[in-house]
Amino acid sequence: MASSSTSVTPSSHLAAKLAHPRAISSHFSSNPNSLNISFPLKNGSFKLRRNAPSITLKTLFAHDPKAAVVTKDTWEKSVMNSDAPVLVEFYASWCGPCMMVHRIIDEIASEYAGRVSCFILNTDTDFPVAEVYNIMAVPVVLLFKNGERKESVVGTMPKEYYIAAIERILKS
Repeated sequence: MASSSTSVTPSSHLAAKLAHPRAISSHFSSNPNSLNISFPLKNGSFKLRRNAPSITLKTLFAHDPKAAVVTKDTWEKSVMNSDAPVLVEFYASWCGPCMMVHRIIDEIASEYAGRVSCFILNTDTDFPVAEVYNIMAVPVVLLFKNGERKESVVGTMPKEYYIAAIERILKS
């Protein structure tokens, strides 16, 4: 588990206590000396500004992904020309269910290291690849062997579904 901290500057200690912890948005400008973080409240919002006394926020969990990122630029080499079977999760950064699938794919990447190559592909930034495989919604997991699409798992499924698809590919 990784830990990091960021200093922010509240204008009111009471407002910081009233802020809903799941509803924090931040806005960073190109100016490194300018920081503006908003905490939405029931009756308006609370803004943190640079010139007030600072407090420290700690990151309690930082995800250390096991599945590598694949893009349209690395697709051919990483997926199509791979000697090992390949699992690719198609996701979008705004997709909540995709984050659940990420955790499963990371577990699988660790468990099948050396036998299956696991990747994730962001459909927002690499739409041309998703379009080739008719990915209309996310999450979708595709499995490839010898550059050919062999299996697909659509939606958020239990880990056993992904494992069963991988085992079928390994036996073929």
